[in-house]
Order: sequence, then C-alpha cells, then structure tokens
Amino acid sequence: MDRPLGEALDLIADRTGLAEILSDGPHTLSRFEEACFSFELRYTVHAPVADINIASDNEHLRRAAVRVIRDLAEVCDRIDAERLVIHPGHTWGEEMWSAAQRALDRSLGDLAAIQKDMNVRFAVENMGAWDICFFREPGFLDRLADHGLGFTLDVGHAHANGNLEQFLEQGGAIHVHLHDNCGNRDDHLACGDGNIDFHRVFAALPPGVTIVVEPNSFQDYERSLEHLRGLFS
Repeated sequence: MDRPLGEALDLIADRTGLAEILSDGPHTLSRFEEACFSFELRYTVHAPVADINIASDNEHLRRAAVRVIRDLAEVCDRIDAERLVIHPGHTWGEEMWSAAQRALDRSLGDLAAIQKDMNVRFAVENMGAWDICFFREPGFLDRLADHGLGFTLDVGHAHANGNLEQFLEQGGAIHVHLHDNCGNRDDHLACGDGNIDFHRVFAALPPGVTIVVEPNSFQDYERSLEHLRGLFS
C-alpha cells in the first residue's frame, strides 16, 4: 500500500499469478482500475475496510456501504476478479448489538441480491479477536449459506479466536487468507513465525479455493512462500 497500484502489481506479477487488491487509499479501484489491465494476473479484490460498515444501524450509512460494494463488484467484473472479500461489520457497544445484527441481516440480503447480477463471487471474511466485530465464530456460516454468500477463511483470525480447527472441520471456504500468529492476537506474521499448523490447513482446504498470503510486509510475504514451499518439498 506504500506504492501506487501499478507499481505494486508490477512487483507482485514477478512472483505470483494471483493478486488481491485492497480497494482503499492509493489502490482504490474506482480511481485506479486501469492499472489492472497492464498485467497478466488473476485478481481477487478486498472491499474497503476503513470507512465502511455493513452492520451500521444508521440506515443511510448501511445503504451507502452496500452501494460501495455494489459499485466495486461492477469493477470486479470488468477486471475479471474471482472473489470480492467483504468484512461483516461491527458495532461499538453491547446496547447496540441487536440493532446492528438486524442491520447486518438486511445487508446480507442486499448483497445476495446484488451477487445474482455479477460474475464475481462475494466472500464474507471471519474476523479477528475484536469484541466489536461480527463473524468471529463458525456458527455465522449458516447465515451466509442461507443467503447464498461465500466465505473467506482468514486462518490467522480463526487461530487468534481459538477456533481454526472448527472452521476447518466445517469447511465451505471459497477463498483463504494465510498469515501466522501464536494464538493470542492477530499479528499477521509471516507463515512459520507463529504456531499455526499449515500442513493441517492445506489438507482441509477444498479444491478450487483461491489463496492469498496476507502478512504485514512484502518481505514477510516472501518468507511465507519459502516456509510454505518447504512444507511440501
């Protein structure tokens, strides 16, 4: 994110055939979509995270968040992105939890309707160990299935919540984020720097799942690839 999108994709294209674009800040696809067409890459896209909350009980803000995702889905179709990763939203206090849950259910219904008109698959991501966030437990998967929405398994988030094994047993992910931690906080370490059993993770993933390595730095990305290749060499 410290480089313009074109420069970042140029760097990534030398090392992989699949890139995930966080459509935020200097990589906002509504402004920099054209950069994607200069590379022979497959894409997944991550919806904005800073100013968007699909569980907002302020209906104007909730509808605006859904509109942002709808517009981004249209960009995804133009660049042939395979997945659109979406955060499930949050609330700021226990007294707001029920209202935010109802707002989230409305948004999931809206997203399901939008997805029917798009080629890109929506994939809602399980969140880390933050009490304010929705979708930290595998039980939320039933709500996604009811709406026909896909699931992004963030391996590091699940490990930090102590339920990675349950997520792997339940299955159903269409997209995966890989990073490591020691089970106590969401550090986004290089794979191999924490205590996640990536052999077990890969053994449980279904065929056709898209996989993105998501540590804190490009150097940790390269170290992650070295570690993961070593597991299967």
